[in-house]
Amino acid sequence: MTYRILKREGRAKRAEFHTVHGVIQTPVFMNVGTVAAIKGAVATSDLEQIGTQVELSNTYHLHVRPGDQVIRQMGGLHRFMSWDKPILTDSGGFQVFSLAGLRRIKEEGVYFHSHIDGRKIFMGPEESMQIQSNLASTIAMAFDECAPSKADRAYVQASVDRTTRWLVRCRQEMGRLNSLEDTINPSQLLFGINQGAVYADIRIEHARRIAELGLDGYAVGGLAVGETHEEMYDILDQVVPHLPLEKPTYLMGVGTPANILEGVERGIDFFDCVYPTRNGRHGHLYTNRGKINLFNAKYELDARPIEEGCQCPACRRYSRAYIRHLLKAREMLGMRLCVLHNLYFYNTMMEEIRNALDEGDYAGYKRQKLEAMARGQEG
Repeated sequence: MTYRILKREGRAKRAEFHTVHGVIQTPVFMNVGTVAAIKGAVATSDLEQIGTQVELSNTYHLHVRPGDQVIRQMGGLHRFMSWDKPILTDSGGFQVFSLAGLRRIKEEGVYFHSHIDGRKIFMGPEESMQIQSNLASTIAMAFDECAPSKADRAYVQASVDRTTRWLVRCRQEMGRLNSLEDTINPSQLLFGINQGAVYADIRIEHARRIAELGLDGYAVGGLAVGETHEEMYDILDQVVPHLPLEKPTYLMGVGTPANILEGVERGIDFFDCVYPTRNGRHGHLYTNRGKINLFNAKYELDARPIEEGCQCPACRRYSRAYIRHLLKAREMLGMRLCVLHNLYFYNTMMEEIRNALDEGDYAGYKRQKLEAMARGQEG
């Protein structure tokens, strides 16, 4: 693993990250395929065409169905889903937050009831690393608790302390698994996760503690879960400087195009979010002049593509009117085209960001991009 910073502009970083599954050019947006597939009938061959660098899947969901042992027997996640570029697997820690009504947290780990069939599941740091080793992803995330952003300070402090203890256990288990002869990917990388809700002092201290562990990368988690955008940006301003500059930094679950532009300015390399796919499936599309909703009646006879000049598979061939018809008729093709457009928009924006950093004018690019999107979509 080699992470090399190519350019800097303020805190913003332009870098490349060499992994066993290829080089990642950062800043990068990871396309979210929770259960080893992008929702909206998008194939891995589509991801190649729209410029995807990294696919993201989820440890908990793949453990529940089809089972990580099944994927291991199929040769690992890359072979299973026919994708030869980098994959990052989330650890299951976010489900500690999102499935709060179905779990109990203990020092040893978390006891879940499956959201599929109610069966009991236990996942601790060792189990999460074992599952991710079976999946053989490029990057494994440490098992943590994503505490609610407005949780009581005493609860957050106790949670962060436990997350730190879990991180040490994750690192130890990852080292053991990578040393085994039958491990599919003995070069699997481990990213630790900074937590602390909106308490800057707790987050800063946690960042300092996990930075000492010499991990392959560091994430800022527990944001975009209830706090305002301004609170999120303030946390990044205060925390990112305490994470190792020479390691990649990942802002988990974020976000809108504006969030990403602000995150890059604050030194973030990796992003992921379900927004482009979720919004696409509902006809909400991103353009350089803001979002449009294809369900609006004004697009019924609109012969233009979603966005003039866009080279995504939808815009190269189909009109707004046709895609709107597909959506209203509940044809899967409508969702597919919209998701492809939104992911292409995000991936292309990240390429533009990298180019602007290469040219030393990220500040100008950011300003122009935000101004254009704020002006709103034309009629």
